[in-house]
Amino acid sequence: MAHEPELLILLIISTLVDYYCGIKMYEANSKPLKRNYLIISIITNVGILFVFKYLLFFTSNIQWLFDFFGTELLNDQEANSYNFSNILLPIGISFYTFQTMSYSIEIYRGLIKPERHVGKFALYVSFFPQLVAGPVERASRLLPQLKENIKLNINNLKEGIIMMAWGFFLKLVVADRLGIYVDEAFRNPDSQHSLSLVLGSIFFCFQIYYDFSAYTSIAIGAAKTMGYDLIQNFNQPIFATSVAEFWKRWHISFTQWLRDFIYKPLVKKNRTPRLLAVFIVFFINGLWHGANWTFVVWSLLNALILIIEISTKSIRHSIFNLLHLPKRARELIGWATGISLIITTLVFFRSPNISHAMVYVKSMFAFNNSFHVNILDNYFELLLSIILIFVVQVIYYYKGNSKVYELFTERTKWTKYSMSLAYILIIVLFAINRQNSFIYFQF
Repeated sequence: MAHEPELLILLIISTLVDYYCGIKMYEANSKPLKRNYLIISIITNVGILFVFKYLLFFTSNIQWLFDFFGTELLNDQEANSYNFSNILLPIGISFYTFQTMSYSIEIYRGLIKPERHVGKFALYVSFFPQLVAGPVERASRLLPQLKENIKLNINNLKEGIIMMAWGFFLKLVVADRLGIYVDEAFRNPDSQHSLSLVLGSIFFCFQIYYDFSAYTSIAIGAAKTMGYDLIQNFNQPIFATSVAEFWKRWHISFTQWLRDFIYKPLVKKNRTPRLLAVFIVFFINGLWHGANWTFVVWSLLNALILIIEISTKSIRHSIFNLLHLPKRARELIGWATGISLIITTLVFFRSPNISHAMVYVKSMFAFNNSFHVNILDNYFELLLSIILIFVVQVIYYYKGNSKVYELFTERTKWTKYSMSLAYILIIVLFAINRQNSFIYFQF
């Protein structure tokens, strides 16, 4: 937005419309009138999102459909005059539109009262630490904090700075390093060895996890230094023992949004069959991530896996009982199966198109006899990447995503000095010097 300040108009429109509709919904003396203001809020936010994120996707698919049936929708001259590719995608638009919609929906449901101070409501919508890539905060959590008279707190300052430092380490040292190998693996998958593609898909799973959790840690840390608590967006998802559990631990603020505002109304109010509701939710989840069928396929594959997992739960339980497998062994099987499927589906997330993803998956499961994985011809970088993944996962295993700061705060003074010096040296020596924006900035 710094380079395109006019895009702030969209944020202002979303803020003012939802501020006005929230007050009117609360003052409305009939449910139909309240519903009308809710519809205005949703149409405004979804309309902004559609025009700036999905219009090109929608028109190109309509054009393809007409071409498939031999009908010309637009000639070349008309198509050039309606060049939707010139429409810019404002950073963070998917996050702040969903955040403001949740505010309107919660007022409609009577869960919260509207904020009558336009400045405080605008601060809730545009709170800078989490504006461009989340987490998607609820008004019931963040607005009361913004109303408090917060004073400088040294402990908050320390914890916040450590969380920010951890986020910079995850991004600059780990995620961007993994991205170098991932970029090479996905560049020409048909010319790579299967084992290197398997490693590339594994590295991408960790890359997107560390990249996104890095931004979340920075956002949470920045808010913490000012005395505000943002919702944790991750809860050790890599250690999940099932796909269902993975989605409860991944991008928590958004998955809870989908659950509360789409899945539950579909099932409880509209009596939609649960399996169909799961597919609808995951279709929206995929489309939210980007205007590309790769995201939709990735998300629907996860929905299919989730449904199969739920449907076969009793069968698997019976088999495990028959084999007398202990709980730990069952969890290990669930973890290995779940994370393998998650990693495989993420190939579609990373690929530029469906055909590229299919080539990658086909080549990945070719199972040739070569054990070549060092596609960068640098064994040090490959080994360092694996070590860094191991170190980060050990830290997350013992401290979780939310208590990393305890690694520093619970040490003696001289240990803290040593850790600070070590951190500076690691950043200087191992940070990747590339202009890589956070992956979720594009959403």
